[in-house]
Amino acid sequence: MLERIIPYAIAGVYRFLLHTIRWQVVGPAFRPGESAPCIYAFWHARLLMMPRITCGGKWPGYMLISEHRDGGLIADTMRLLDIPVLRGSSTRGGTRALLRMIRAARRERCFLGITPDGPRGPREVVKDGVVYLARATGLPIVPVCYATRRAWRVKSWDRFYIPQPFTSGVFVFGEPVFVAADEALDQARARVQRAMDENRRRADDWFSD
Repeated sequence: MLERIIPYAIAGVYRFLLHTIRWQVVGPAFRPGESAPCIYAFWHARLLMMPRITCGGKWPGYMLISEHRDGGLIADTMRLLDIPVLRGSSTRGGTRALLRMIRAARRERCFLGITPDGPRGPREVVKDGVVYLARATGLPIVPVCYATRRAWRVKSWDRFYIPQPFTSGVFVFGEPVFVAADEALDQARARVQRAMDENRRRADDWFSD
């Protein structure tokens, strides 16, 4: 019974925060509804408000959600918010999910959403999956991060980030990272790591005054 209620609660919290926080969006042209399809990459700790990146977009999209138990709750929440999901991770069903995302990208013009450090960390460390995905699809990786003037941090492996209501918030979109089909995996992963780190710093520094 509790597992059926939790997704509704999370979706309710998301909608509440979406409408009680004064959000702004900054970054280059790779934003929902303004650009060609891409791979949105965001840290697991900043997952809560990421359904926002699909709002008003003209491209369909898919979020990669892990097959762990907590991933089921997240997947159910995404479905309540009308966001299609594909299940899989680096530890369970990862190859299968990756192939599904590649097929989706080739079949239709869509964005793909992925947490490069999910589902169990290490925290804010890029794994190979997002690089394979970019290399196979030809889509650029666009780092996305949000921050708010006031927020809570959960004592979890990722230090999950929960914005406080009635404050200011920002979504920061980074420069797109293109991965060539013949680029070395380690080199591409390092470039994505630097881009993700820089974009997270930009978001967190937005309210540093």
